[in-house]
Amino acid sequence: MRKVVSGLFVSLDGVVQSPDQWQFAFDEEMGAALSDTLETADTILLGRVTFTEWAGYWPTVTSGEDAGFAKWINESPKYVVSSTMESVETWANSTLIKGDPVAAITELKAGEGKDITVAGSPTLVRSLLDQDLLDELVLLIHPVVTGEGRRKLFADDAALKKLELVSARPTSSGVIIATYRPAR
Repeated sequence: MRKVVSGLFVSLDGVVQSPDQWQFAFDEEMGAALSDTLETADTILLGRVTFTEWAGYWPTVTSGEDAGFAKWINESPKYVVSSTMESVETWANSTLIKGDPVAAITELKAGEGKDITVAGSPTLVRSLLDQDLLDELVLLIHPVVTGEGRRKLFADDAALKKLELVSARPTSSGVIIATYRPAR
């Protein structure tokens, strides 16, 4: 069975929104961790917000340091979880999950292929965790406190959910890459 894996940049105070505004370093170890995702996954899950933001950008990237990731994400099958969108035709290889997302993702997990990665989409990540569909949560924890006004990965009133630490390692820039699995 395929795994659903999410990797997110997060601040010490739990913020995941707009990492481009508070992520001050990107080192080789973080690059290697993200490269592992590209090698071990062949399918992408996206929420509405991330899809909308990324669909206007990644198809336009054809050169530069992001060209490898752009090629991978543009060519990979993408499944968009949204109850409000009517179409995802603006980005090649994208499919809108209609109906019950739990059933659709369960079917994807049961299919053939490599892992399924969740790109950004913290709302979707929370939902997958709540529905016991997320198999691994990789957090790249940055040594920064962002303060108020940005979305956190988990709301203050989130239900208790126990996770098990699989691995944790610091990087040369002080980021901690921590991998968790839901305790089942």
